Amino acid sequence: MNMFDASRFFASYVSRSLPGLLLIAASAVPSRAVAQDVASTGEESGGTVTQFESPAQTNAAIDKSVELAIGFLKNRGQTPDGAFSPETGVAVTSLCVRAILEHRPSDVDSPAVQKALQYILENVRPSGGIHATGSMYRNYETSVAVGALVAANRDDRYESQLKRAEAYLKEIQWDEGEGVESSDTAYGGAGYGKHARPDLSNTSFLVDALKDLGNDADDEAIQKALRFVSRTQNLAGHGNDTEHADKIGDGGFYYTPAAGGETKVVSEDGDNGGGLRSYGSMTYAGLKSMIYAGLTSDDPRVAAAMDFIQKTYSLNENPGMGKAGLYYYYHTFGKALAAADIRVLTDSEGTNHNWRRELAATLVDAQQADGSWVNDGNDRWMEGNRNLVTAYALLALKYCRE
Repeated sequence: MNMFDASRFFASYVSRSLPGLLLIAASAVPSRAVAQDVASTGEESGGTVTQFESPAQTNAAIDKSVELAIGFLKNRGQTPDGAFSPETGVAVTSLCVRAILEHRPSDVDSPAVQKALQYILENVRPSGGIHATGSMYRNYETSVAVGALVAANRDDRYESQLKRAEAYLKEIQWDEGEGVESSDTAYGGAGYGKHARPDLSNTSFLVDALKDLGNDADDEAIQKALRFVSRTQNLAGHGNDTEHADKIGDGGFYYTPAAGGETKVVSEDGDNGGGLRSYGSMTYAGLKSMIYAGLTSDDPRVAAAMDFIQKTYSLNENPGMGKAGLYYYYHTFGKALAAADIRVLTDSEGTNHNWRRELAATLVDAQQADGSWVNDGNDRWMEGNRNLVTAYALLALKYCRE
């Protein structure tokens, strides 16, 4: 099947009786289940604990939060030339545009969004890539720029740029065109140019962009990406033929299998016998990419990823990474669970999570007085940048609406 079948997803997990996992297609859970993870967040920050008891309450809080956040971006985050954090090329500008338009499509012709779009268009290269001159982040910048232009593409006004960007992204994907054969651990991936090897984060952005552009699961580039994604999972067999495949076996995902492999988790247990530790943000990125590539709950890769997710469910941290990359995690968490059409998830301790309400409450509680968000626990991966983190939070809130 090319599309993710949610009903088969639920039925398959129930029938296989994964330990502790219950996925319920329902719109509400007991309030104590909603509050549990949120309460720990509030206690940690010393702030007021938010609990949402209904879809209407959740959505009203999101609307208020979005109003403040968009006000911050337009009034304080944008430079006179239309950019948001121009030191990142078009990356943060594109994420901010997409974040605004996801909540306010009518803002496409507003002065702030039009100036930002013009800044993005000024960085369209003859190659079709959309990135700063000399950028080492060509895949990342182009992929998120595609997301912004797709969201703004009224009356096909950006169709030419999008078609060229699609061809460019497929051209720079690691495959035969780069002299990489399917047996190579780099095959099918995308990466930052400066590292000379692909990674799961960049590959996830690539798959997102290809999907935004209308490519379905059978697209050749998406299927090549699936080959790379499968090699990034701690699961022996089922596509992972690397030396790390059977070292940990928890079903989660790590950063890259290429060039010897890498995880971002610093382990107190040394090298884990040659294994690469899984962590939350990459596991959700892997799950989402597999769904977009057409995998369903019948596939052991999806089952293993979900097993890891139910064992590590948290909104207090990026599992395995603490506070590092927390808002990237929130965005990927929301997007992946929405793609899987999961409404309520029961963790390994038997607690039901209406994840949309919990994530919304977590983000509402963390919003700053000026409407922005910032990762005040760890600024790794630019999460001290309020424009970037506010874009992540807005994008995550899109998936929280009930």
